[in-house]
Amino acid sequence: MKKGHFFLNLAESLHLIIKPVVFIMNPIMGKSIYININNKMKSKLTVLIILIFTLASCKSGKKTTKFNSSSKTFGSLQNIVEKNIYRIDKNGKSDSLPITIETRMEELNVPGISIAVFDNNKIIWAKGFGIKNKKTQEKVQENTLFQAASISKPVASVTTFKLVEQGKISLDEDVNLKLENWKIPENLFTTKEKVTASRIMSHTSGLGTSGFQGYNRKSSIPSLVQVLEGSEITNSEPVRVIQTPGESELYSGGGMEVLQLLIEDVSGQKFPKLTEKLIFEPLKMKNSSFNYPLPRKLSALTSNGYDSNGKVIDGGYHIYPEKAAAGLWTTSSDLAKFMIALGKSYRGESGGVLTQSSAIKMLERVPNAGGTGIGIDGKGEAFRFRHSGGNAGFNCYAVSFANMGRGVVIMTNSDNGFPLNHEIVRAISKTYNWPAMWMRE
Repeated sequence: MKKGHFFLNLAESLHLIIKPVVFIMNPIMGKSIYININNKMKSKLTVLIILIFTLASCKSGKKTTKFNSSSKTFGSLQNIVEKNIYRIDKNGKSDSLPITIETRMEELNVPGISIAVFDNNKIIWAKGFGIKNKKTQEKVQENTLFQAASISKPVASVTTFKLVEQGKISLDEDVNLKLENWKIPENLFTTKEKVTASRIMSHTSGLGTSGFQGYNRKSSIPSLVQVLEGSEITNSEPVRVIQTPGESELYSGGGMEVLQLLIEDVSGQKFPKLTEKLIFEPLKMKNSSFNYPLPRKLSALTSNGYDSNGKVIDGGYHIYPEKAAAGLWTTSSDLAKFMIALGKSYRGESGGVLTQSSAIKMLERVPNAGGTGIGIDGKGEAFRFRHSGGNAGFNCYAVSFANMGRGVVIMTNSDNGFPLNHEIVRAISKTYNWPAMWMRE
């Protein structure tokens, strides 16, 4: 049957089932309109039906629809993201069939997740999925706190740059010159080259101790100096220089603890209190803290962490006295505020957290490494700064395009959160028609 005959027959068939009165919803007026249909109108309706089907057939060759985040359709785009998660295989390829966030959470055994998406320097949506506590079945809300893990490092680095701006720290000075309560032991690697603040933040200091496992809440918690020096109650190796400073990148959480001590020694303030004053209060990050115990109002908002088998971390979560490296409790919305402020600083816009020169320094690529205090990827419009994090029972990711105030923060309360983070980031990039946002994509 020819296409034209098909449409005419279809239209005539429709006439047989159309009642004398049809109900049409007028989307502009927002109210119901009743229209009586006579024979003359039927012929007009036939033409209309043919026109609709013709237009539809002309557009049927298009496989995908691109969305522009400036079209004020954020609500619908959010819904598209939530229902169009594609599994990513080990080769980085996406599956052909979409599933929902909740379905993927169940597959990966991820109890809870919090997402904040921002554009034009504003959070356009933030939402929690799943539960923060399996025992109580409490749901993840927008104000639920997660451990930011290694995303603590960019916050500590911005704090360092604030002290650089105050003249209290020099980026390229031997940190031992201003450390008071402990010194980095000298060895063959430090004969000519020294550990500096900038090298610590870019992970080129030569310091070892890549990360920390945290402590059970019932355990004895070591002091910062005990973490650095090592002790009977410390579960990590002493922090020492194990290769020539400046030689190459060597990821070091231990280096960030040296930086934490430097911050405290030169400022005369404890690290949690100083970050609150310099970062959290100005940016209105009301649900963020490096303190332990947490303030009572925040303690009630924390999520439990869960291992790869779905078992709760003993005590609910671990304590990290290594605050600058891994000790931040926060929300996805608060971290989004931090990422927005750092981007504003880089672009020289008002409402930033650093001077423009400091932010530019942070986002300059260090030879054989990333940025100074945060990871960087991409070029041009795709140039972005980011950091991932993983503590016992928690996994998270934060990324922002440096030349425009857009990006995403994702926080999960599971050791299995990493692949889900990747899949959600890719779904957001596709839905909003943004460049890739995952590490090194």
